[in-house]
Amino acid sequence: MTGFSMSRRALMVGGLSIAGLAACSPKPGAKTGSPELTLRVATYRGNPESFFTEAGIAEPPYKLARTQFAGGNLITEAINARALDFGGMSEIPPIFVAGHPGNQVRIVGVLQGDVNNQVVLVPKGSPAQDFKALRGKRVGYVKATTSHYILLRLLEKAGLTWADITPVALSPQDGLAAFQSGALDAWVIYGVIVYQAREAGARVLTTAQGILSGNYLIAAAAEALDDPERLKAIGDYVRRYRQVFDWINADGVRWARVRAAATGVKQAYYEQEFRERSTPSILGPINEAAITSQQAVADTFAAAKVIPSAVQVKPLWDDRLTPLLK
Repeated sequence: MTGFSMSRRALMVGGLSIAGLAACSPKPGAKTGSPELTLRVATYRGNPESFFTEAGIAEPPYKLARTQFAGGNLITEAINARALDFGGMSEIPPIFVAGHPGNQVRIVGVLQGDVNNQVVLVPKGSPAQDFKALRGKRVGYVKATTSHYILLRLLEKAGLTWADITPVALSPQDGLAAFQSGALDAWVIYGVIVYQAREAGARVLTTAQGILSGNYLIAAAAEALDDPERLKAIGDYVRRYRQVFDWINADGVRWARVRAAATGVKQAYYEQEFRERSTPSILGPINEAAITSQQAVADTFAAAKVIPSAVQVKPLWDDRLTPLLK
């Protein structure tokens, strides 16, 4: 659940702008359990919540308007534009809207997930054996995502600064092209694209173990949570969504097969990701440890002046789904 490009043009597969999505989206207010209510949900290509049918989970008694996004940063933007009721992201995108007047993003649950698929890659034949060896090198990363945070933390741990490398901000696909062409000496990247690069000869210099918490967040719009009927629908949706992870954790090969069929990505990549994952995916309630973790991430971005000033993340967190997720 990490972010990709910040471009509004890449918001969705169909290319709609956030303003356009907001204009054509059904509005809150209809009754739960009737076709009058449409829950507006963000998803990613191949995301678990797209597989209710395959997991044997009945579709809910209200309409779902699922919109595919390229990254969590764009989902937070769409929630703030009142174009979405619900979506998922890493710890990082909400930090960029924390404290903004009228911010609609409210974190309602925590998905504990894999950090082994978030890595620093070096090309085949690279002499680098640790991150310190990247001093003076061209390092690709994805801005305002876990990739950005990993890079900041690794620089700190190695006693290096931003000025000690040549950082290159790229979308994942542009990063892959640059990496494969030899334009990058290292690449901080995540997801199934890691396994594509490794098959072509890339080597993992380090994973995000000990750097990332493994917390991925589910969030809802404040106005949707304030609407009793829409809150009930969000709770019902999250209950169904949670069941998908039980189905995934039970059979990694089955999960890889259906995901490959939906995305066109090689099944072997998904199988490898599942085998190497750091932990099963578990969707649970918000907790103080997760809030503390996100605050530490925010403090890192503030210290690096990636955000203009320090922010407090606790107001982003909302416990109204906690009884359901315990």
